[in-house]
Amino acid sequence: MTRLRRFLSSMAGRLFVILLLGMMAAAIGATALAGMRRAQEFERQNLARIADRLQGFVNLLDGNPELRSRLLAVGGPSVRAVRGDYRTGDDDRDLMDVLARREGPVAAARVRATSYRSCLPPLPEFMPSRERGGHRHPRERDPGFTPPRCRLVELQLSDGTPLRLALEYPAVARSAGSAFDPLFLSLLALAIAVLAYVVARIASTPLQRLAAAATELGQDLQRDPLPVAGPLEVRRAAEAFNAMQQRLQRHLGERTQMLAAITHDLQTPVTRLRLRLENVADDALRERLIADLAAMQALIREGLELARSAESAEQRAALDLDSLLESVAEDAAEAGHAVAFEQGCGAVLMLRPLAMHRLFSNLVDNAVKYGHAARIRAEVRDGQVEVRIRDDGPGLAAEELEAVFTPFLRLETSRSRETGGAGLGLTIARALAEKDGATLQLRNHPEGGLEAVVNWPAPAWNPARR
Repeated sequence: MTRLRRFLSSMAGRLFVILLLGMMAAAIGATALAGMRRAQEFERQNLARIADRLQGFVNLLDGNPELRSRLLAVGGPSVRAVRGDYRTGDDDRDLMDVLARREGPVAAARVRATSYRSCLPPLPEFMPSRERGGHRHPRERDPGFTPPRCRLVELQLSDGTPLRLALEYPAVARSAGSAFDPLFLSLLALAIAVLAYVVARIASTPLQRLAAAATELGQDLQRDPLPVAGPLEVRRAAEAFNAMQQRLQRHLGERTQMLAAITHDLQTPVTRLRLRLENVADDALRERLIADLAAMQALIREGLELARSAESAEQRAALDLDSLLESVAEDAAEAGHAVAFEQGCGAVLMLRPLAMHRLFSNLVDNAVKYGHAARIRAEVRDGQVEVRIRDDGPGLAAEELEAVFTPFLRLETSRSRETGGAGLGLTIARALAEKDGATLQLRNHPEGGLEAVVNWPAPAWNPARR
């Protein structure tokens, strides 16, 4: 039910429903209209045949006065002479219009509905059907036939002789099937549903491809351009998307080049300042000035690193996550920090090795700087790869867990008061994680300390070693 609801809420699902209902209504309406037209055509041809029979019989009577009485006694096809009075109804305008276009006495005939008894044959002919071999008389009603209708025709022959005839509309077999029988409707609905689904998928595929490309663009700005193919509107959307990607690439490239140029140009004056600060006689003042200069250099370096983290064109490769985390832990331990790799997960992921080393190094450095120790654990949980780096620090307030990812923001009041960093470490770490399809979050551990969690969803990793 959840999958059906999700499908119906999508563009493909809505197109499917619209096409299905619209095509079903059109098909049923067209079928009903065709049935009505067939019924009208059948009625027209039936009236023409009845008019032919009546005209043939009347012409025979009109042209043979000496045989008229005998012909009336015998009758013609579906035509008999009327003896007696019968109740009559409205004029049969349809048959009268057909007769009016004929030649001879029938052109002025008046046709009215009358009781079916006027069309019945004489009693001796009507009775013996069951007694002669048990066969039913053709005039007995059958569920497969429509009840015959009878018309009273009044006209004058060429010599002025008035004539009253009973004209029987022949019984018509009912169609056993109908255009609206269940099998027909089922096949029609199935065919329309398949066609509507195929059309909906074809129409929504370019939108899905564009949405997937937009998602990938947020993770990898250097991704391949979107193929320009399909209908005109789709090609124009793909061209606009590729143009936007090129503008973003150019913008970030210009930003990186600008920061690199600023960093390079600042190296010379910063070096001269450092040399001149060495000549300051006041030791305390000299140390403060040198510390400020070092902070400025760190700010420049981290700003350049942030720009490079978004523009990096490093290619992905199959990376053993446990080996990478163990290497980061060993490097930190050799530097004299309390860092331990406690648990691996055995996952192999398609990642950028240098970027991932920088990501986990930043997180470990942050844990060591503010929490004095770091414990690294990796595991597969609910089909997702998760890496947790926990420190022994005081943690953060709930409203600060997301705020610390803001560039240049440092929360020294809730962390160690050691000076260092420009407030870009976590910003760079999140940018690196998102570029490789992961999420980075901070949370306070129930047993104390802050925990950084890097998570990859199931489709992003390959459990090759599990």
